Amino acid sequence: MYTSEKVILIEDKIEIFKALSDKNRLLILDMISCGELCACDIMDVLNLTQPTISHHMKVLQKCELVDARKEGKWVFYSINMERVDELQGFIKQLTSTKENCICKGHINDCSKVDCHLSER
Repeated sequence: MYTSEKVILIEDKIEIFKALSDKNRLLILDMISCGELCACDIMDVLNLTQPTISHHMKVLQKCELVDARKEGKWVFYSINMERVDELQGFIKQLTSTKENCICKGHINDCSKVDCHLSER
């Protein structure tokens, strides 16, 4: 059985995966992977309107994948690498064999679990 802490951790990651499920948001992340960019630069390259860029950036900021810095009337965006590293670690942990795997004790035929784990 999953602990409430694990469920909370998974729910947090669901928001990130939802944010990553949009083509424009992935393109934005790709653009700012090279360094901080102004919203106006993102608008020009992706040929999107300012309200559309604002919406996408709000989604990316809400799940903490992107940081924003205001300078005068411009907003500059950058990737929150700490959050990216956390997400990479979560994916690695989620997809790796572990002692406290949910399948242990919940699958009737234990030989399937042993076989499954020995193949990794």
